[in-house]
Amino acid sequence: MLVYLTLVVAIALSAFPLYWLFVVATRSNDIVGDWPPPLLPGPHFGENVTRLFTAPDANFLLGLVNSAIVSVIVTVAVVFFSSLAGFAFAKLRFRGQNVLLMIILATMMIPVQMGIIPLYMIMVELGWQNRLEAVIVPFLVSAFGVFLMRQYAQRAVPDELIEAAKVDGCSTFRIFCTVVLPALRPGAAVLGLFTFMGTWNEFLWPLAVLEADNPTVQFSLAQLSTQYYTDYTLMFTGALIAIVPLFLVFLAFGKQIIGGIMEGAVKA
Repeated sequence: MLVYLTLVVAIALSAFPLYWLFVVATRSNDIVGDWPPPLLPGPHFGENVTRLFTAPDANFLLGLVNSAIVSVIVTVAVVFFSSLAGFAFAKLRFRGQNVLLMIILATMMIPVQMGIIPLYMIMVELGWQNRLEAVIVPFLVSAFGVFLMRQYAQRAVPDELIEAAKVDGCSTFRIFCTVVLPALRPGAAVLGLFTFMGTWNEFLWPLAVLEADNPTVQFSLAQLSTQYYTDYTLMFTGALIAIVPLFLVFLAFGKQIIGGIMEGAVKA
């Protein structure tokens, strides 16, 4: 009973902020300072959604579309390239293998903020300011993804299976596509979810390289708050809608993600 009670409390504490987000999104700004705060949804959700998508400075619909394009492209690229590199580091033997792996891992210790200025200068030289290429190309490969898929490939892909494919005359890339990639599917699902969430929620770099007329969704949410006035119900409505794609992705790939975690636990 203590275990179940602890789980119920943990779920309630985790879910209440999302519920409160929904409650405020269905109310008007009059309730923001009320005490005790209302705990039941109100009748203004449709009105708030309409105001959100018609707000002149936010470009919220364009922000949703841009974030969807960026997140999908970055996720597919990170999963593919990380799986390819992880397979190479785990199952192939080549000169300088350990040195290259250490260099990749060393990049994970550098804070992202330290690279913003030189990366921005590169975007200026390429002419990619206020273009989606600026928020896509720098993140097509992830050091964490390479490390994760390398660790997963070491456990999930038997060496005997690769040797058998070589005996049958398969090239290295065909071995990766037909033998290795299906075995890495659970780990790739986990990496894909983390990458999609991180890209969708990215704020600092789009703020630096994009402008208000071509935003991502997080940039659009920031535009809802002005220097003199903050419309909390509008911001909460936008945040609620921005969360929906993350829930859909989790529902679509939840079984594979849980399967990948459980498989990794069993193999460990």
